[in-house]
Amino acid sequence: MYRPFWKAFKAALMSLGALALLASLLFALGNFYVLGRTQAKIEDEISRCGSEPVGIVFGTSHWTRSGARNPHFEGRMGAAAQLIHLGRVDHLLVSGDNSTRYYNEPVTMWRDLRSRDVRDEDMTLDYAGFSTFDTLARARDVFGVEQALLITQDWHLPRALFIGEALGLEVQGCAAPEHVAAGLWRLKLREWVARVATLGDLYLWEREPHFLGPLEPLQIMPRERDRLRFPPGLFSASDAASGGDTARGSAPDSPSSTPR
Repeated sequence: MYRPFWKAFKAALMSLGALALLASLLFALGNFYVLGRTQAKIEDEISRCGSEPVGIVFGTSHWTRSGARNPHFEGRMGAAAQLIHLGRVDHLLVSGDNSTRYYNEPVTMWRDLRSRDVRDEDMTLDYAGFSTFDTLARARDVFGVEQALLITQDWHLPRALFIGEALGLEVQGCAAPEHVAAGLWRLKLREWVARVATLGDLYLWEREPHFLGPLEPLQIMPRERDRLRFPPGLFSASDAASGGDTARGSAPDSPSSTPR
């Protein structure tokens, strides 16, 4: 009487085991595919990162849940400022989440970069960078970016580079310094899952960004040392002060936003 039930139970267990094995295999293959396609485009030393007209800085919280400063935020801001000062990038697209009035990653990043002597005219704030995908899709479709240096931690760069390439951008990765932090293993594990989800976003359900908006091409201003190479009068003082772009803000202490 119990033998047919036991056989059915064993068959179900074997089927579940086979499905689990297949899922694990696909999970691993998906990650190795993303890593294999992008590792050659990641530079771990900031001084050796390639030169691009635009550096895209991915947002993250300024603080951890424990109330300490987020070391990943510190790493990204320090790397972005250093790349500007080294002349590796001419302009920073600072992209992050501003989904509520009480949480504004781009402005926090902007303030931190200003404290590191990055000029206002060398930054554009994107307030609708709700995810890595949204940041890169908006860089292409709203800000007219075609080539960029992606600035974030090395465990995040493979997915960011893969998405950028899939969207038709010419991208390189510059790894922000990594600091010892509690829970880093959880971030890396989550990133493994996110890489597989990204394959579905791009090739199965054709994900779209939450919000786009009108085209607002970045106005990249020459650095002070480069202005000497141009004929007098080519750039006016008002152009240098405003950056010629309403997306960047009209006053140093009041950055404007792109439409949300």
